[in-house]
Amino acid sequence: MAKSRNISEFIVERDINRCIRCQACVRVCANDVHFWDESSGDTISDDVRCAGCHFCEELCPTAALVIRQNPSETRKNANWEKEYIYRIIKQSSTGGILLTGMGSDRPHKDYFGRILLNAAQVTNPSIDPLREPMELKTFIGRKPDKVDIEKLNKNGVSVDETIACLLELEIPVMFSAMSFGSISLNACRAIAEAAKSCKTYWNTGEGGMHQSLYPFADRAIVQIASGRFGVNVDYLNKAAAVEIKIGQGAKPGIGGHLPGEKVSEEISSTRMIPYGSDAISPAPHHDIYSIEDLKQLIFAIKEVVNYKKPVGVKIAAVHNVAPIASGIVRAGADFITIDGIRGGTGAAPVVIRDNVGIPIEIAIAVVDQRLREEGIRNQVSIVAAGGFKTSSDIVKAIALGADAIYIGTAALIALGCHVCQKCYTGKCNWGIATQDPYLTRRLNPEIGAKRLYNLLRAWALEIKEMLGGMGINAIESLRGNREQLRGIELSEAELKILGIKHAGEAW
Repeated sequence: MAKSRNISEFIVERDINRCIRCQACVRVCANDVHFWDESSGDTISDDVRCAGCHFCEELCPTAALVIRQNPSETRKNANWEKEYIYRIIKQSSTGGILLTGMGSDRPHKDYFGRILLNAAQVTNPSIDPLREPMELKTFIGRKPDKVDIEKLNKNGVSVDETIACLLELEIPVMFSAMSFGSISLNACRAIAEAAKSCKTYWNTGEGGMHQSLYPFADRAIVQIASGRFGVNVDYLNKAAAVEIKIGQGAKPGIGGHLPGEKVSEEISSTRMIPYGSDAISPAPHHDIYSIEDLKQLIFAIKEVVNYKKPVGVKIAAVHNVAPIASGIVRAGADFITIDGIRGGTGAAPVVIRDNVGIPIEIAIAVVDQRLREEGIRNQVSIVAAGGFKTSSDIVKAIALGADAIYIGTAALIALGCHVCQKCYTGKCNWGIATQDPYLTRRLNPEIGAKRLYNLLRAWALEIKEMLGGMGINAIESLRGNREQLRGIELSEAELKILGIKHAGEAW
C-alpha cells in the first residue's frame, strides 16, 4: 500500500487581510507550525504539526489566526469512529504505544452532573454567608476514637486534648501532585505560593522538592513513589505531610517514565539521579507486596518524622477500592487519597487512561460507606481527586463522604493550560508542561499564584453560598450527609452504590 500521510487534528486558518507578517507566530510556536516563506513573502502554517494549544492565536496582535478542529470526517460507522481509525493508522506506522497527557476525554458518565443539592425552605431557614459566619476549615488526619475525661478530686474534670497531628485547611481544596519534571519549576512555584497564601497545601508529586521551594515546605505534602526520587530525611521532615503514592487515576497499575532528555541538571539534582538519565518509576513498590509491607513503611516514615506529621497513601480508584482502603486504614495511614478515572497526568498510554479505573464519585461513596460500616471512618481522612471542575463538584464530593479534594487540571487551566493533551512532548507553549528554558519563561509564577488564589477564593465564596442555601453553616456538617443529595437519570444500582435517593424522594 502507499505510505499514508500524517493526518492533522487541527486546521490553522489565517486571515491574510488581517495578518501583518510580523512573524510573532513563527517565533513563539514550540511545534514549528508556522514558518516564513521567502519566495512568497508570507507566513505559512503546517497543520499537521499543530497541537491545538491556541498560544499563537491568543498572541496574534491582529487576531488573524483561528485554530479549528479538523472537520474532515470518515464514512459514518457506529463501530469504527474516526478516532479509532486514526489510532490504527498511527500505530501501524509507528509500532508504538499511543501516549497522551491530562485526563480521560472519553464520555464517561458525569455523576456529579446527575446529582442535585438540597435547599432550605421554610422550616429550615437558609443562611446568608455575607452576614453570618460560615466555616470552611477542614482538618486532615486521624481523629481520636474517644475523648479521655478524668474526674478531679474537687471541682470539674480534666479533658485530654492531645490529638494526632493534623493538616489544617482554610478551604477543603488542595493542589494535586504534579512533579518538577512533569511541569516546570515556575509552575511548581506558582502552585506553592498560592497554597501558602490560601492556607491550604500543595503536593510535590514524585519528583522531590527543588531547593527554591523550601520556603513553601510548611505547606507541602511530599510524595514517596516507587522510584523514591528525591527522598531523604530532610525532604520528609521539611514537609507538612507525607504521601505514599501507590497509584494514580490516569494510569492505575502501571509506572511512570520521564525521558532522559527532560532530566536537566536541576531535575537531576532534585531527583538525585544522573543528569540526562531516564527517571523510571516501576509499576509496583518493590518493598510493598502486602498490607503488612505497607504498614511497615508507614510506621518507618512516622519514626523518621517523629510522629509529628500525618502519613497518607494515594491509590487509584479501582473496582475493589473499598476493601483496599479498609486495609490501608488498618495499616496506620492518617489519610487516603483516591484518584478517579478522569485524573490528569503528564503522560500515559491512551488505552490505560481511557479504560482502567472507575469514576471518583463512585469511589468516594463506596469507601466512605465501607469505613463507616467497619467503625473506622474517624481513623482516616478521605481526599478525593480526578476531574474536579467546579465548586459544586466539591460540595457534592464532601456530601458523598470526602474530607477534602485535590485539583490538578483545573489549577493548570488557571495558569494558562488549554488542555491540548500534548504534555508528554515537553513542548508546552504556555510554559507549564515543559523544561525548555525559552518556554518556561512564559509563565510568571507571581501572576500564576495570583490567578490560583483568585480561583480558590471564588470557589470558597460559591461553596459558602451553597452551604447557606442548604441551611448549613459549617462544611463539617455536610461531610457524608447524603440526605442533601438527590440523583437524576441514574439507575437503581447507581443510586444504591452512591447511597443517595432519587429526585423527588422525601427524607
